[in-house]
Amino acid sequence: MSQVPVALRNSAGQALLTIDWGEGQVQQLGHGRLRAQCPCSQCRAARLAQRIDVAPAGVRITAIHSQGYGVQLVFDDGHDRGIYPWSYLRELGETGI
Repeated sequence: MSQVPVALRNSAGQALLTIDWGEGQVQQLGHGRLRAQCPCSQCRAARLAQRIDVAPAGVRITAIHSQGYGVQLVFDDGHDRGIYPWSYLRELGETGI
């Protein structure tokens, strides 16, 4: 599997981010799951303190900004601080964390 995906497709209607890693490796991640697993420092600290474990109901990705080593996801609840490295996205898709 490639380190960098060959394609990203965001479906707001289905609330899914589809990642095509090439060579037939495709993952789909729900917007709510991505929001709940945001890697920004504030969200990580909240998860460690067991203050958050779910995303707002019906949250959607409204924008995706390339950061070279990953993507910044912007959510319709206003959250935009998380940059998701490619390795983290792959891990989310493979392990279900």
